[in-house]
Amino acid sequence: MRSTLGHPMFVGRRRELGLLLGRLDRIRSQGEGQAVAIRGRRQVGKSRLVQEVCDRAEVPYCFFTAVKGASPRESLGKFLDTLRESSLVSDRVRETLPDTAPADWGDLFKLLDSVLPDGPSVVVLDELPWLSEQAVTFDGYLQVAWDRGLSRKPVLLLLLGSDLHMMQRFTEYDRPFYGRANSMILNALNPAEVAQQAGVTGSDAIDAHLVTGGLPGIVSTWETGMPALDYLNAQVVDQSSPLFTVPEAALASEFPLPDMMSRAFEAIGGLGGRTFSNIAGEAGSGGEAVSSGTLSPVMHRLTGQKKIIAVDRPLSTEPSKLALYRIADSNLSLYVAMLRDVHEQVRRERDAGARAIIAKRWSSWRGRAVEPLIQDALARAGSEGRLPWDDVLEVGGWWNRKGNPEIDLVGVDKAPVAKQVAFAGSIKWQDGPFDRHHFADLVRHAPMIPGFEPSRSGLVVVSRSGVEPAVTGLADVVWGPDDVLGAWAV
Repeated sequence: MRSTLGHPMFVGRRRELGLLLGRLDRIRSQGEGQAVAIRGRRQVGKSRLVQEVCDRAEVPYCFFTAVKGASPRESLGKFLDTLRESSLVSDRVRETLPDTAPADWGDLFKLLDSVLPDGPSVVVLDELPWLSEQAVTFDGYLQVAWDRGLSRKPVLLLLLGSDLHMMQRFTEYDRPFYGRANSMILNALNPAEVAQQAGVTGSDAIDAHLVTGGLPGIVSTWETGMPALDYLNAQVVDQSSPLFTVPEAALASEFPLPDMMSRAFEAIGGLGGRTFSNIAGEAGSGGEAVSSGTLSPVMHRLTGQKKIIAVDRPLSTEPSKLALYRIADSNLSLYVAMLRDVHEQVRRERDAGARAIIAKRWSSWRGRAVEPLIQDALARAGSEGRLPWDDVLEVGGWWNRKGNPEIDLVGVDKAPVAKQVAFAGSIKWQDGPFDRHHFADLVRHAPMIPGFEPSRSGLVVVSRSGVEPAVTGLADVVWGPDDVLGAWAV
């Protein structure tokens, strides 16, 4: 399948490609270097994006990928080998390169500076955090090399990393490279991009995004036009399918050893919606819950640094201390909810058992997993003025301490404490239409949201399988799968 820009097997990323290629255009016109630090979760396609930039730019480049756990000496040698084999150096210059690597990164960056061509070029350092781990002086050497030489050359320096916290720290004010690189966050493919790659529309496209998490390595295995359940069942015959191996590798990287973080993550589980006390109880041992003092910093790291866990808070005009935790990535959520158990069955050649797990758990998981996606879609529509209410910038849910009721959709002007509630809404993502009984529940429960005013606030219905005719005339906004998908349409 071809992308909108005409290159095979590369879908989406139009904005990111344009930004990076635009940097090269400025380098050509100004003759000075620019640096961009690109961070994003593993398998999100950072390396693939940058390789596409190198291919399309048609300028000399050097693409170096660090190896986790390598010694500084090994990394220096590997960089020199990569440089020698790259298009960055001509045959004449290649003959002048030393046989052995310099003693430190400072001397190696001087060598790099000396061989850069007079015209535009690209230098890529992939998995930058691993280099920083191997040598505490790496960041400082890179800063000195950039200030004294590299930045004066027409080079685009691309710094990639999957450790979100370390990459964010790399360019902060107290670090050597502060103010020298612009930051780019590479997110997963959005639902419209997944739909294009998978060749599906409507609810099938949304299912495909939920299953893959928008990760290109999984999306690329989707047979054109295949519904999600068919895809899941088809993967059962292949125990090495990226559907299993990508999330498995991601978790092994995030949690290399059993510890409190991994226990807290497992306590949240694939269906999410867990409270702090739920997590503390299940992550404990010997029947005793984990203390708040122990669990709080762990949850901060999972949500704030690793960003592998999302925290949802009730949206209304009143502050609330309530919070529910869920796995942020839908593919990881699916893996924990059922694919891990499916994979175990597949490894034991129990294909029928694997398919039985999928059939039993799919509907309930999808019903919960789609909620954040729909909330995001409505927030996008609100920010672009495509909803009947002004100033809808945030969409989430609302619940009380008892969790009864739980309102799926609440549109507000700001979070976590809003000035006003624009609308409340309900999601039905199961088979069968949204009927008048569902709507009656919404009408009854919506006024319980602080700030919801029946005379002013509206009602929204989002349904996978349509609505009864009577509901269409009562709700202010009725969305189906195409409307949700349309929030990401170009």
